[in-house]
Amino acid sequence: MKKIFIILSILLAGSVQAQNITDAYRYSSEELNGTARFQALSGAFGALGGDLSAITVNPASSAVFLNSFGTMTLSHRSTNKSVNYFGTGTTNENSDFNFNQAGGVLVFDTRSDSPWRKFSLGLNYSQTNNFDDAFLATGTSQTSIDQYFLNYANGIPLDLLQTREDESISDLYSYLGENEGYAAQQAFLGYQGYVIDQAEDSPDNTEYNSFISPGNFNQEYRSVATGLNGKFSFNFGTQFKDFLYLGANLNTHFLNYDRTTRFRENNSNSGSATNQVIFNNNLSTTGDGFSFQLGAIAKVSDRFRVGASYHSPTWFNIVEEATQYLETNNEANERVVVDPNVLNLYPDYNLKTPGKITGSLAVLFGTKGLISFDYSYKDYSATEFRPTDDPEFDFQNGLISEELQAASTFRLGGEYRINNWSLRGGYRFEQSPYANESTIGDLTGYSGGIGYDFGSMKLDLAYTNANYEENARLYETGLTNTANIDRDLSKVILSLSFGL
Repeated sequence: MKKIFIILSILLAGSVQAQNITDAYRYSSEELNGTARFQALSGAFGALGGDLSAITVNPASSAVFLNSFGTMTLSHRSTNKSVNYFGTGTTNENSDFNFNQAGGVLVFDTRSDSPWRKFSLGLNYSQTNNFDDAFLATGTSQTSIDQYFLNYANGIPLDLLQTREDESISDLYSYLGENEGYAAQQAFLGYQGYVIDQAEDSPDNTEYNSFISPGNFNQEYRSVATGLNGKFSFNFGTQFKDFLYLGANLNTHFLNYDRTTRFRENNSNSGSATNQVIFNNNLSTTGDGFSFQLGAIAKVSDRFRVGASYHSPTWFNIVEEATQYLETNNEANERVVVDPNVLNLYPDYNLKTPGKITGSLAVLFGTKGLISFDYSYKDYSATEFRPTDDPEFDFQNGLISEELQAASTFRLGGEYRINNWSLRGGYRFEQSPYANESTIGDLTGYSGGIGYDFGSMKLDLAYTNANYEENARLYETGLTNTANIDRDLSKVILSLSFGL
């Protein structure tokens, strides 16, 4: 069946369900990605340089290279999730292969009498976040999905929710989206699907009751997401005398995110006119953005190096589209389907993610090995939807400033060399971005790896593992039950490096 395309009014841009604090954090967060050597040291490269992925931490890293160099990286990513929803546990697994890094640096020596010893030009692609995820939550709740529809419906005139003669479900759903917004569309779905009913049979009625009686509700919530957040870094670096490296990145970002949620609820409560609800939502998001980075690395001595870098906010422009489907049933097996078959095309909006500062220290033991430490600070409460004069965006920005917080990240890595072999290990700790530290908990990660230098070519292998807990809300209003998810993320990374 052909889809009907609609565009919501710009005044209603902020009423899109996906534009909330969860999404603000998703597009602001970063996963540990990059070359195998970089990940084997848990990303503690801010004072080291000499690695393509180190450029993403400190752009001065490119000037540390002695010769022109290139690296390509493949990885296998797997996620194990233990989900608990009202005492019922499920186990979910998903995995994928991906191409998460590729880049090169060109190094140019200057005149021998110049204090600027060399400069470098680099281009690097890196995957900053992988959105591939799937989980199933199932259990028995005492809160029904009817609360979701009631929260949106109360205050909306009944006259808006009833079709006219020769007016289809699709027609009215489209009209509501264009003229009344997202809330009216949700109320319409609930009313036409016999989840809610008017309190009074009057066109001016603005109060609604539920067709579902209180009691126990067997619920199943399935979420499947795909997509990634990536960036291209255009790098410039230079070396001043023998002790100072400086660099800058201009970054272009892109993101795509697709999520499908399928909700099913059954009840046998006395007095319920509706005993089953199936509610499906599909969201597709694309975006592009810009940021810049500045950094410096100083050789304090032959053994010690320090580094500092600044990563600006990323300014995203984001586009979203969505579809919805509702189905209900009763004990008499009278099935009602509300399928508008409409693709909602929402106006573009902007998102400013928080900036980040990083301080780094490295200790080198000649050609035998090194120990490196990075500390990063990122204030997630500064994340901001724009335009800020939009009432809904202003409301969401208020929630962001209250519920998110500044978070610290600690990374520690070490490397030991035996002839052509290198042995590596690392540890990282990422503080929760949420002030309650329970919506998403602290992350702890470990890493290890080996590398072999063939001379003109290097081959590196790494393994990383990270764990954190999450309490994921099913919906932002009404049915705000959370599923407790214990996430275990592991990756195997392989990199090939070569001279240019």
